[in-house]
Amino acid sequence: MPIRTNRGRAAVYRRLWGFPLRSPRHLVGTLVFLAIVVIVLGIVLPRVTGKESNAAAPPPEPATSSRPGVAAPVPSTATLPTRLSSPLATPTSAAPSPEALNVAKQWAEAWVRHPAGVTNADWLNGMRALTTEEYLPVMSTVDPANIPATRVTGDPAVTSSYGSSVQVVIPTDGPKLSITVVRTDAGWRVADYDQAS
Repeated sequence: MPIRTNRGRAAVYRRLWGFPLRSPRHLVGTLVFLAIVVIVLGIVLPRVTGKESNAAAPPPEPATSSRPGVAAPVPSTATLPTRLSSPLATPTSAAPSPEALNVAKQWAEAWVRHPAGVTNADWLNGMRALTTEEYLPVMSTVDPANIPATRVTGDPAVTSSYGSSVQVVIPTDGPKLSITVVRTDAGWRVADYDQAS
């Protein structure tokens, strides 16, 4: 005899579906139970069906073309190396470029050249051709009136040199400048400076 009352089948379904919403404890318990069921099914089903993960399978052999001069299509399962699949090479030191040292000295001479009343834009224009485009916005925040040096007092001394960057220290009548010069498409340019210790 079928159940046809309000307390019948629909009431049983409401109780089952409403169980997780009765309290936070019921909801957390239901979520934990479902997570355990999903994990167990993920472990058991591949073993039961005999399908193991692709990690254990041997890599597919590359396809060959039967026509000479025609390249075979690359299979979609081919593994391509990622940028970080091999360790990054440590740059090796190299002899400093005379051009890099010249750019550093010219930049330092332009940095100390700030007559009274010079605007930041005029001062920056003297260094624009020697500075990277990325570093120009940083330089635009410098007030030339706050620069204590007025002249360069010596030649650049190399502190570190690599194939694409050179760091030099240049003495001035104020603080020593530590300047980083990098190789760009436009040639050697200053990418950073700081007060040397």
